[in-house]
Amino acid sequence: MIKKIKWIIPNTSKKGLVLLCASLALWSNLAEAQTEMNSTQSEALKAKVKKLADATQTISSDFTQFKHIDFLSNDIESSGVLKFKAPDMVKWQYTKPYNYSIVFKDRTIFINDDGNKSNLDVGGSKLFERLNRLIASSIRGDMFDEEEFSMKFFTDTESDLVHFSPKDPQFSEFINAFHIRFDKKGEVVQVKMIEPSGDFTRIEFHNRKTNEALSNADFSQ
Repeated sequence: MIKKIKWIIPNTSKKGLVLLCASLALWSNLAEAQTEMNSTQSEALKAKVKKLADATQTISSDFTQFKHIDFLSNDIESSGVLKFKAPDMVKWQYTKPYNYSIVFKDRTIFINDDGNKSNLDVGGSKLFERLNRLIASSIRGDMFDEEEFSMKFFTDTESDLVHFSPKDPQFSEFINAFHIRFDKKGEVVQVKMIEPSGDFTRIEFHNRKTNEALSNADFSQ
């Protein structure tokens, strides 16, 4: 299991935070082709995304994930299905190249590694609770918290891009920046998590379905 985990998360010895960062889960390579937004444009984007996020109770989406590690010649590719239910239930179900799932609910991380099940109680960690909120926010796109992040906004004819840089040094130990790409409807179509080392995880979402019925059983281990 450790080998698989390293494919999708930053290198760190803090197991709970490591597993949490794996889900962010949600870029910069296209920034050069975009122009920076003015304040009017950025405020309009924030309002549009927040309105959509407030109206979103569930999300089901296929995803393709690319893990870039500097010393590897090719990115590591995996794919699966994401499920989200407000306020903060999240399931990442990897189906290729292996069967592996991570579920975040009830202040616990539930892991199913091809039938080998385990869980990690992280309810006593304030940092976990904070990061768990960011997971849900990044999936819906509503991360516009000026106390948490410095932000830069970019746009082109097809999409909008926001760079989020954590202000908290403790948080920055694990994540250097988030880059979130939105379509013109305000839905998240791509998320990139950049580690302090420069390695990154890029997740592309497709076949998104919003506000379709999801039961708690959909988030079983």
